[in-house]
Amino acid sequence: MIYTITFNPAIDLVIQVEDFHLGNLNRSKADYYVVGGKGINASLVFNRLGLENIATGFVGGFSGQYIIDKMNEEGIANHFIALDQITRINVKLKGEQETEINAKGPEVSEAKFKDLMTYLEGPLQEKDVVFLAGNAAPGLDAQSYIAIAKLCQKKACYFVLDSNKDLLKACLPYGPFIIKPNREELSELFEVEIQSQEDLLHYAKELQKLGAKNVLVSMGGEGSILLTQTGQVYSANVPEGKVLNSVGAGDSMLAGFISQYTRTHDFSEALQMGAACGSATAFSVGIAKKELIDHLKTAIKVRKI
Repeated sequence: MIYTITFNPAIDLVIQVEDFHLGNLNRSKADYYVVGGKGINASLVFNRLGLENIATGFVGGFSGQYIIDKMNEEGIANHFIALDQITRINVKLKGEQETEINAKGPEVSEAKFKDLMTYLEGPLQEKDVVFLAGNAAPGLDAQSYIAIAKLCQKKACYFVLDSNKDLLKACLPYGPFIIKPNREELSELFEVEIQSQEDLLHYAKELQKLGAKNVLVSMGGEGSILLTQTGQVYSANVPEGKVLNSVGAGDSMLAGFISQYTRTHDFSEALQMGAACGSATAFSVGIAKKELIDHLKTAIKVRKI
């Protein structure tokens, strides 16, 4: 089974304004609501690729119920821990420039986090996938991530981690199966400027020395590079297309990778699917649909370096 965990999910209120004037009344050309959070994005991708998964994390209030309703509409099993506070609503203003306001989100108490851990400890078994993505919610910290990492290590699960540099570093000693920094994040992790592919591979290998099994580095329009636990290095290109919304592209890439790897255990095929899913979401409003993923997959070329 695949479990996705979103500590601080959100609803993204996306508003399109043709000519935005700060301080004045502006009218929306179009607006829509998108369930957000890295783990939730991954659940949507897994579901659209035909993989059963369970979405979990913390939600509360009317906005939290909206997320549950949307998961149910998609046919995604879910087990969210209920909070007394309202799940956050982010504002994504789309005009000539993009402006985003991300809300803080509700606080997660120690007792509520314990409820999540109790839930996970029951069904988790060897070779299950635990996909933990996003930053800590108020009330949680690096120890919360470490607790999940330790549980996965104990249960021999595939621990998939996508978070900021500090939380990533904290979990590396517990052997995450795969991490996905982009080039900028890789630079921040080691406080260096990465100027070449050789630099990128060097620091990806340093992350392996610190505990990561596989390292997938996304490079935006330049594609991606995968360093595997067996020492192989693969690169993938980016297909042609118009970027409509980059939100969720990285989550989609990682979910696509895992979806294929759990089926075939082939790193090359997994990277191809990951690249297709990431690009498909970038070329879509919201998380990509399977038809576009399948179409773009044919344009993804993976080569061994």
